Amino acid sequence: MCGIVGVVSNAPVNQLIYDALLLLQHRGQDAAGIVTQLDRKFFMHKAKGMVRDVFRTRNMRGLPGNCGLGQVRYPTAGNAYSEEEAQPFYVNAPFGIVLVHNGNLTNAHALKAELFNTDHRHINTESDSEVLLNVLAHEIEKSTRGLPLSPIDVFTAVRNVHRRVKGSYAVIASIAGHGLLAFRDPYGIRPMCIGRAPGSVMLASESVALEGTMHTLERNLAPGEAVFVDLEGNVHSQQCADAPTLNPCIFEYVYLARPDSVMDGISVYQARLNLGETLAKRVISTVPPQDIDVVIPIPESSRPSAMQLAQLLGLPYREGFVKNRYVGRTFIMPGHEVRKKSVRQKLNAIASEFKGRNVLLVDDSIVRGTTSKEIVQMARDAGARKVYMASAAPPVRFPNVYGIDMPTKDELVAHGRTVEQIRELIGCDALIYQDVDGMKRAIWAAASTAADSPNTAITGFDASCFDGVYVTGDITSDDIQRLNEGRPGGQDPDGDNSRLALPNAEPA
Repeated sequence: MCGIVGVVSNAPVNQLIYDALLLLQHRGQDAAGIVTQLDRKFFMHKAKGMVRDVFRTRNMRGLPGNCGLGQVRYPTAGNAYSEEEAQPFYVNAPFGIVLVHNGNLTNAHALKAELFNTDHRHINTESDSEVLLNVLAHEIEKSTRGLPLSPIDVFTAVRNVHRRVKGSYAVIASIAGHGLLAFRDPYGIRPMCIGRAPGSVMLASESVALEGTMHTLERNLAPGEAVFVDLEGNVHSQQCADAPTLNPCIFEYVYLARPDSVMDGISVYQARLNLGETLAKRVISTVPPQDIDVVIPIPESSRPSAMQLAQLLGLPYREGFVKNRYVGRTFIMPGHEVRKKSVRQKLNAIASEFKGRNVLLVDDSIVRGTTSKEIVQMARDAGARKVYMASAAPPVRFPNVYGIDMPTKDELVAHGRTVEQIRELIGCDALIYQDVDGMKRAIWAAASTAADSPNTAITGFDASCFDGVYVTGDITSDDIQRLNEGRPGGQDPDGDNSRLALPNAEPA
């Protein structure tokens, strides 16, 4: 999971991209990068850290041009410590291309060997995004055959990329002297939308990035579709996949996306309200409402579900935890010990909401169980008489291979355990999970109340971490093992990890 954005405008785009990345910060806090294009020259700045820390005034001044792209990184493959693996990635031929990518390639290992042995291209990092960039560059080189670039050549190249690349990918690439290219995988697993403002076209992972920068959401890119925006702002589009089907990642609606986004015609906020409604029915079958004194959400993503659940059960809804907004989301922090340490730094209980009460805690999901165990103990320490836990999502039992950092079975608290065993491990008095079919129905129902028209093209959801069904149909246990070996890792950040890379320009 990463956040990506690209802009073509009749004015400088550096501030627009920066503002959009701030709106997408929830999608990645490990690193950030921006590239702008002026004439045929790229200007890049990227580094580890959050957007506000990576970019200073001197950096912004060094990013001229009316076309550019950016990314906030959440590492799912490669070296989490390497600054060179922050995006965008750059290759100088053909034309000069920079690329940002949200997703995860499931055949990156095979592609890397193919690029070296057949395409004669060099891959310098462990990132699958660099692999994707080089596949795209090779296919553009083949489609142009030394001739000037045209939109039809770009679409031919993307069609061949789809045939070679497996997995999930939403991509934005800038081609020097020509414009911006965006495309989405044939299953539409990772999101991408396009919007306009006077004199400006923007592509981004979520609609909130468009709306927050005064762009009007036009539509979502279809699965397999490619959009090319030339430097004059003319938009060209074409379907480039042979048999596309729309199966967006259901975890986007459960947790990843901002609630004020609309993705593939589904309101994220309404989806979470609906999840609370279906969860309420599950709660009633486990814990009588009269045994619950108060419903308390675990900030932030669970609030809509908790509010709807409390309303339907006729129970008081209270904010029992105060969140320190200056600590990152524990789910996307690399390393178990870092996550565990940060829970109590991130949340503090309001004792008066817990003391002497039977509390129902509502979370959006339970992945590793570490955070849930700590929070249940916090509630008890604050004086709760009984602590019930409800999850708006079903048990996460299977590895995710499409860009969410939970690929190992051993890290999933629900894998190989019954609900009762999970309850004992977490330490709550009762544990209630959403069921898979109820989750899918709740999110699908949110389409009819979305801000834009419902996307009737949705054929299903990628819910592989809940039901074990991988929509691309090509995932084996060997693939999962190999992807696990390529998880974010690497040397200590203070060590010498230097690699050949396009460096950040030194301030004048």
